[in-house]
Amino acid sequence: MKLELEPIGFAHTDAAGVPRHWSVSDVVGELRIRPELETGLRDIQVGQRIVVIFHFHKSPPFHSGRLLQTPPHRNEELGVFSICSPHRPNPVGMSVLEVLEKNGCVLKVKGMDMIDGTPVLDIKPHIVAKRDCPSYPER
Repeated sequence: MKLELEPIGFAHTDAAGVPRHWSVSDVVGELRIRPELETGLRDIQVGQRIVVIFHFHKSPPFHSGRLLQTPPHRNEELGVFSICSPHRPNPVGMSVLEVLEKNGCVLKVKGMDMIDGTPVLDIKPHIVAKRDCPSYPER
């Protein structure tokens, strides 16, 4: 089976290098979504966290030698599916970002760990499971 995905937009940042993982990144940038999809952004609010699915478009082709990798912050080899490496069988990444501003089809976000020009595949709401957060308000 072959899958074909088309970016809904692209990430833009002035970061000089690859920013650290979203959980520790303070990098601010933009997600520029295709204008014909702007209506789909209607209910995204400033201050909200969003899950951004993206393509590691600069990653080299994957090979079996990358099934075990040593992350830069660890001193041990780990399986590719237990780390956030961009070197993956399917080069798909995920970040949880804070929405700082919304202007039409452009979202200004904080926590970016993507490089400039990264294709954005999807945006989803960040949902905190009630079981993981006892103080989460009832709906």
